Amino acid sequence: MSQGRRWFDPSQPQTLQGAVLFSYLNGGIAVLSFLSSRAPIYALLIIGAIGANGIANERRWGYYLALVVSVLFFVTQLIEFLYNPFVFAGMLNMLFSVFLVALLLHPMSRSYQRIYFH
Repeated sequence: MSQGRRWFDPSQPQTLQGAVLFSYLNGGIAVLSFLSSRAPIYALLIIGAIGANGIANERRWGYYLALVVSVLFFVTQLIEFLYNPFVFAGMLNMLFSVFLVALLLHPMSRSYQRIYFH
């Protein structure tokens, strides 16, 4: 790891790079949504962006924080989707949450964090 903190690490596998960028994107959208609706679920995504920063700096806690937050967000989106399956935004949110969990649980991401993160 280089000196100082970083927001993004291009030397990591593509799956982790995608998870970091996607977590930042979710965190940014969550800030805007939280300001408009005050829904506590969006606070989870902001915490997920903190986990993404931990991943970018090769911290094991960042990986696990991002993973827990993404799984919790997936569960909440699944419950919301089951109550109202015909809302397009709900389907899209659930699809994005599945995508983030898949990126984090991909074998390449898991083996990289197991070897290189501290």
